[in-house]
Amino acid sequence: MSAELKARLSQFALTEGFAKIGICRPDSIPLAPSRLAAFVEQGRHGQMGWMADRMEWRGDPASLWPGARSVIMLAEPYTPEHDPFDILALRDRAAVSVYAQNRDYHDVVKKRLKRVGRWLIEQVKDAEIKVFVDTAPVMEKPLGQAAGLGWQGKHTNLLSRDLGNWFFLGAIFTTLDLPVDAPEEEHCGSCTACLDICPTGAFPAPFQLDARRCISYLTIEHKGPVDVALRPMMGNRIYGCDDCLAACPWNKFAMEAREVKYAARDDLRAPRLADLAMLDDAGFRALFSGSPIKRIGRDRFVRNVLYAIGNSGDADLRRVAVALCDDADETVADAARWAVNRLM
Repeated sequence: MSAELKARLSQFALTEGFAKIGICRPDSIPLAPSRLAAFVEQGRHGQMGWMADRMEWRGDPASLWPGARSVIMLAEPYTPEHDPFDILALRDRAAVSVYAQNRDYHDVVKKRLKRVGRWLIEQVKDAEIKVFVDTAPVMEKPLGQAAGLGWQGKHTNLLSRDLGNWFFLGAIFTTLDLPVDAPEEEHCGSCTACLDICPTGAFPAPFQLDARRCISYLTIEHKGPVDVALRPMMGNRIYGCDDCLAACPWNKFAMEAREVKYAARDDLRAPRLADLAMLDDAGFRALFSGSPIKRIGRDRFVRNVLYAIGNSGDADLRRVAVALCDDADETVADAARWAVNRLM
């Protein structure tokens, strides 16, 4: 397929709002299967059973869709307008990960991917496509590196010399045989900023993550009570954690987010822990309609809020925790009792 079509595809993708585009082959991540297998074998995926399921598809994109000849990887910035570290000092307020402070990126990116995909089909009538945004067994980060978008840093996230690491990834698999880009090389050097900043020591070694200690995993994926030893380290982070991303020096080159739907909602910049703890199921669903936060449910969310209350050092919040000590959800009640004890 001609380089001219690729050039027009790249231009259209940028016009649609993506910041960067790269192309690789489905078989361009040969090390992924063994690395994924080692990650799962060591139990570092925690309760994320979907990481172990369909490992053959996840580790080998060619087996996910044998008809695919090219993988188009696209990056979309969500760079914050504020310093994510600032909220951590406000102990009576909740820290919500930057990506979750407004609309669900899955929906936003997928719509944009579909527009690019439809454009491609209009150019080549017999082309077929499939689009993926973080919900299928696709290893977007290794594919992103193979397509030249950036490299997986020591924090295991993809980062770029011209985008920093505040960007979402989307993938378009296609039957078209498009010209590929050169893979990106690693440019972390001797820097360990992302490793050093991690509150829970979730990185056993550079380029390795133990999800069981990661606050993003603990607040979003982990069901039931969190290990008592880890709760104090979570601070006021109630949904996700941005520390390793925010610490990266390459962010000085981060591109401004273009999509207004990623701009932080006023009520999620620094919400009061006391208000969030009192949410019932209906209130939770109403507040987080259209937000990625909605998928963890009220109980897991309030559990996280109570851990933050316990870490606040604010005696006035003790009454909030007391009111939830007999919550219908035992994990919430356990978190409430823990918070009460911490604040005595």
